[in-house]
Amino acid sequence: MNALVMNCSPVRDGATAEIADIISDCLSERYKVKSVCIDDFEFGFCKGCRSCHKTAMCIQSDGVDKIIECYEWADVIVSVSPSYWADIPGQFKAFIDRCTPWCNTHEPHAALKPGKKGYVAALRTGTTMRECQRIFETVEHFYGHLEIEPCGRLGLCSVEYKDDVEPRKNEIIAFCGRI
Repeated sequence: MNALVMNCSPVRDGATAEIADIISDCLSERYKVKSVCIDDFEFGFCKGCRSCHKTAMCIQSDGVDKIIECYEWADVIVSVSPSYWADIPGQFKAFIDRCTPWCNTHEPHAALKPGKKGYVAALRTGTTMRECQRIFETVEHFYGHLEIEPCGRLGLCSVEYKDDVEPRKNEIIAFCGRI
């Protein structure tokens, strides 16, 4: 089985990347793993033209198509997202907006292979889970429209820097055991 671990932060070497690396390493014992960072891809914003509602295709051809290929390849998708002002980073939100051609909100729509499972790991610098909860809801809402079954969550508070991740490693490994 194939697992995609997606660093939803534009920072390729921060705390989010560190968590994504731990998850990738853990999952590689049971899955063929592909790890990507949202910043590995260049793509434009949704133009709101709604042509995808008629054609099931976006008028833009760019990095979104490459990310969707990764989603299509994967049986399991793990989105690892930091909190940017109490929600996902703008780059990940722009990707979600561009996925409208694959969403079940209109007909016709493109579709991913069925049976995919989705997981979310959220981190934030503050001490309460409220912002992590918002990230869970955003990503799981997105998964739902792609018909990816939401299957698990990990929320990590008080994580700002890479050094903050090491003391939480056992929680991350336990999360991976549920994937």
